[in-house]
Amino acid sequence: MSGGRGHDRAPVDPAGADLSASTLAGARCLVLGGAGFLGLNLCNRLAQAGAEVTCFSRSHPQAEVLDRRVARVTGHFSDRLAIANAVERQDIVFHLIAGSIPESSNRDPSAELAAAPIATLHLLEICRSARIRKVVFASSGGAIYGIPRATPIPEQAPTDPISAYGISKLMIEKSLYLYRHLHGIDYQILRIANPYGRFQLGNRHQGLIGSYIHRVLADMPLEVWGTGEVVRDFLHIDDVSDAFLAVVGYDGPHKVMNVGSGTGLSVNQIIAELQRAFGRERLPCLYKPSRAADVPANVLDTTLIRSELGWQPRVALRDGLTGTIDWMRAHLAEARKEGSLPNPAR
Repeated sequence: MSGGRGHDRAPVDPAGADLSASTLAGARCLVLGGAGFLGLNLCNRLAQAGAEVTCFSRSHPQAEVLDRRVARVTGHFSDRLAIANAVERQDIVFHLIAGSIPESSNRDPSAELAAAPIATLHLLEICRSARIRKVVFASSGGAIYGIPRATPIPEQAPTDPISAYGISKLMIEKSLYLYRHLHGIDYQILRIANPYGRFQLGNRHQGLIGSYIHRVLADMPLEVWGTGEVVRDFLHIDDVSDAFLAVVGYDGPHKVMNVGSGTGLSVNQIIAELQRAFGRERLPCLYKPSRAADVPANVLDTTLIRSELGWQPRVALRDGLTGTIDWMRAHLAEARKEGSLPNPAR
């Protein structure tokens, strides 16, 4: 996914997932973490595909960003009764809840590992009792492999996370395997690269592209950890949503799939693309020491999901950046109009 080149969608392999409307039409889907960046986009796409969607989150998302057909339920992931009530009568559960982010997770690993993994075990018990058809889990292609021996990274590569966040994701993956082995619960794991796009606010230290766009629009320097030569795999949120929808109907043998562009870009290259997108000769940067949780390079091998599902990324980086900038500019303008955000210093 480099420059302005787009991607044509490959035909869906008959042996993979059926992406027709009949796959999801009428399916009852619960999205845990539905008010987050991934969740809002997924809820809307599922509703557009004809699914009956419930968004479960700690707080209600703003009405204007969530499809009006989506039911809203609030609660905490650790609240077993709230989860049981939300799971009841569902067909498919999308588990998008994460404890924190890689950098902050290492400050208190015990808290990280005691949160989402344990709550997920309770969730799986509830799903077993409710006879859920499938659990789809959003894992982290960026954190779960740790420092790779080579790139692009296939699903069979060693999983040696260097953050408690990555270990938490791996624990959840193994729990899904265990519950399939013991109780026959079907599941699918998507190891997602570095997504960006609409609804990624950028002010919560989650997502480099979202954070950088937010800082440019707020007249703040871009924070660069290290030299800027760290390489990542960036993917537009629409392509991530496509992957989620594709795996719903998949019943093949591969339970873990990478979701990425398959192309590595350094932080410095992303800054250069943002300079072009904003029409700036130079964006001010603030360089800081490297962080222990940052792997030097992470690019995912997406051969498996392409062959099994006929999925491939379709949003070119430059198109994605332009659309994301437009969305965030409008979002920040509305927030300032409502008084929830100060005007940037001039």
